Amino acid sequence: MKVAVVGATGLVGENMLEVLYERRFPVSEIIPVASERSVGKKVLFGGKEYTVVSVDEALARRPQLALFSAGATASGELAPRFAAIGCRVVDNSSRWRMDPAVKLIVPEINGHILTGDDYIIANPNCSTIQMVLPLAPLHRRFGIKRIVVSTYQSVTGTGRKAVEELFSERSGKETACEAYPYPIDLNILPHIDSFLEDGYTKEEMKMVNETRKILDAPQIGVSATTVRVPVTGGHSESVNVEFEQPYTLEEVRQILENTEGVVLQDKPQEMLYPMPLYAQGRDEVFVGRLRRDPSAPNALNLWCVADNLRKGAATNAVQIAELFLN
Repeated sequence: MKVAVVGATGLVGENMLEVLYERRFPVSEIIPVASERSVGKKVLFGGKEYTVVSVDEALARRPQLALFSAGATASGELAPRFAAIGCRVVDNSSRWRMDPAVKLIVPEINGHILTGDDYIIANPNCSTIQMVLPLAPLHRRFGIKRIVVSTYQSVTGTGRKAVEELFSERSGKETACEAYPYPIDLNILPHIDSFLEDGYTKEEMKMVNETRKILDAPQIGVSATTVRVPVTGGHSESVNVEFEQPYTLEEVRQILENTEGVVLQDKPQEMLYPMPLYAQGRDEVFVGRLRRDPSAPNALNLWCVADNLRKGAATNAVQIAELFLN
């Protein structure tokens, strides 16, 4: 299969190339694509160098699959062009996620709704993916009434410039605060994406709206606070979920232990709980700190961690593509 990776020079694009190779996706030709200023650069795929090409060159090669991580504006313009030549597009931006004609997919949850007629498929936001993966089976069993989530998100979610800025600050160099409005090292920013009129950020509303769409549950109440922290391993989330039905912690543990893509790390007496340092480079969502919340009926607290560049972006996108191989 001819596969284009649009945005191949970015952090997510690099991870898409890695995951395609690691998962032995049947690639007959890899086509790395980026903006005009990056054309001619080299990227690695399977230990070999490939030259980045323009969008027009990529279209001329007629790929059958395109993995997009080029931003919402570029995706809005380019995804339909790729789809028009019969190329399936899995898009990692926010452009198509809430389009009612486009499916928003986490394969373990709702991959079954895809059909051969789907040529643009939306990859959810990284923070949404890692939350809904463990919550989906709990929702099927107990029915979710309300979710309150606070995120602790890695600088890798902002991109390469943010990672460089963090380590420049850490080494004592003066930086221009280009990635964020304030220093990020030794700091926490309660601000991801732009603010809306009601005081929430776009990132917070992504979690609200995408969760409801993926779970096909518009009635679920979701309240999110998204925060940037000075780590690089992945995103962490504190999740409080209130169920419609009573539950036991034993049932919850059993469900999570049997959920594809979830690793339960919940032995606090042994200091075993999820941490972003140890999630880096992994494709699973790690869940722990399971506790009954006594302040509300049928309420549960949990902590989940995932590598936002892997399951939060690249791996989920490749898993979507794999659904079309069957």
